Amino acid sequence: MTLRPWLLCLTTLWLTGCQYLPAPLAPHSSGVAMPNASQGQGTLSCTDADALPDFDDGQCLLPEWVAFGLASQRGDRAWREAIQVRLVGEAKERRLARAVLLSWGSEQQWDLASELYKADLASAPTELQPLLRYWLNELEGRRRLAGQLAEQRRAHATAVEEKAALTQELEAMAEKLEQLTAIEQNINLRQQSE
Repeated sequence: MTLRPWLLCLTTLWLTGCQYLPAPLAPHSSGVAMPNASQGQGTLSCTDADALPDFDDGQCLLPEWVAFGLASQRGDRAWREAIQVRLVGEAKERRLARAVLLSWGSEQQWDLASELYKADLASAPTELQPLLRYWLNELEGRRRLAGQLAEQRRAHATAVEEKAALTQELEAMAEKLEQLTAIEQNINLRQQSE
């Protein structure tokens, strides 16, 4: 009987005790070492909302591209169209940024995004290539699933059409059977009356 209050106390302490753990000294959300403001360098902002990703800044390379990928995923069609106008040009970084942008657009844009990824992935900096390859693989997975869904829809539509045709054929056969039954009944009635 004395064990139950102790277990209750220990469980309560266990559930509420997380707040008493020491907090981490600095958050490491992006994995990028930020310069210390006390050293006179100021703070480093890698995710400017209006900036387009590029290959220039080694420290901000991944955070910039991740932020752009998330913005592309979350943005609506109007936002993507406005950004696409800013991404004109044939520079590799522009083409890859267009690939990221188009990969979250309509299904018709996915083909172009895949082509851009495949054509320019090797020209990206080596530390960025795994992220871009991951995004390409994710896009290819969505394209494959969309293709399977379209195939299933076509198969379903074909099955519905076949069912409708079979239903019509069955109704026609049932009507003929009724006619034959009526003819047979007439013949039987004539034979009985003779």
